Amino acid sequence: MSRPDEIHRSDAARAVVDRYHRRERALSALLVVVVVAVFLAAYVTLPTLYGLAVAALLILVARAPILHSRGTIRLRTDDDPDAVADAFTGPTPPVLAFQWGVADDITRADETTYHVSYLFGLRSVEMTVETTETTTEDGERRVTLDVAANDRPWATYTARIHVEGDATVVDVDYAGERRFGLRRLPQQLLTERYRDDALHAQGYTVLDRDAHFGVGR
Repeated sequence: MSRPDEIHRSDAARAVVDRYHRRERALSALLVVVVVAVFLAAYVTLPTLYGLAVAALLILVARAPILHSRGTIRLRTDDDPDAVADAFTGPTPPVLAFQWGVADDITRADETTYHVSYLFGLRSVEMTVETTETTTEDGERRVTLDVAANDRPWATYTARIHVEGDATVVDVDYAGERRFGLRRLPQQLLTERYRDDALHAQGYTVLDRDAHFGVGR
């Protein structure tokens, strides 16, 4: 097994992830304040029964797992295709900086596992990454990352690596395997905002990005 100090993790990318988490905590706190304010306003202005109904509706709408995320990212880097493939098949794939960037520990066996604790250690999650690499007939290298959280499918990333001109281009398709409630939407949008910075910190320029949040596949 590998310890965190035996696996290189980009300091620049981790700095971006730290900035994201500070903003995310502030945003989450603000969202709680807004929900509580709406409930109190309804409780004060409406009869008690209606106020409780509003509270129940708020909780239902905020937490109901109705949305899922998917999208595409096109990246360019000066690294050669072999180096890019090594990065995506290694323990710290560029597109998973928000996972390995906060991991307390990283272990590697047949798959890579990020051990993450939060809420002052009261809760934890193990995120595992199963990697598959193939090469197409035209020489394009493809890397698929199947990510699970506590043994439940979490997301799939497919990176297609090829040369364009004097640079290496990576087309990434990703799809979330878990649905989330509206309360997580601001967090998802914030993640998309900082994803570009985390990739740039690892030497990748984002040429194009298309993110979708929807209720259906």
